[in-house]
Amino acid sequence: MDEALQEALERFTERYANGEVPWDDALPPPEVQALASSLPPGRALDLGCGYGRTAIYLAQNGWRVDAIDFVPEAITEAKKRAAEANVAGKIQFHVGSVADLDFLTERYDLAIDIGCMHALTQPQQQAYRDGLLRLLNSSAPYLLFARLQEPQGAEDEEDARFQGLLEEDILALFTEFKLQRSELGVTEGSDYRWRSGWFWYER
Repeated sequence: MDEALQEALERFTERYANGEVPWDDALPPPEVQALASSLPPGRALDLGCGYGRTAIYLAQNGWRVDAIDFVPEAITEAKKRAAEANVAGKIQFHVGSVADLDFLTERYDLAIDIGCMHALTQPQQQAYRDGLLRLLNSSAPYLLFARLQEPQGAEDEEDARFQGLLEEDILALFTEFKLQRSELGVTEGSDYRWRSGWFWYER
């Protein structure tokens, strides 16, 4: 595991241990629900699945899902929740990096990333993109939610990773996908507020 990935793993493992998981909701965001309801169930890829809310929701609606997260504790809890929801047989959970998808061989009809890719380094983002290009069926939707930098950006590359991505960098990364639409806005909680964006792509 490279240094950047190890650092991120330690940071997120600590967050899960301390209960600092503001994304721990019972249901995925409305954008995910709307997209899933518009598609016939097939095979889906949940990238950075956390406690499995998106994977579980998709499985409850007829999808078969591969769900990936690099925090073992998150996957352990996700498996427990999937069993409680009676969908464990429809989801395969994997402990691993979304920047190294070589272990997957299936083709997918849908990929969803709610706040994972924006924490990757640039080389990891490129590997992540290449994995999606290999795994997604032609015309398969890819839904991305990402934290966005302020227009002036961060002072250095390390800070930039934790402050999100520039919109133009996302668009440049996914030029081999078809952008259907995007919605930019603000995400906020009790102690944070940052720019964010939804991007609806098609392979």
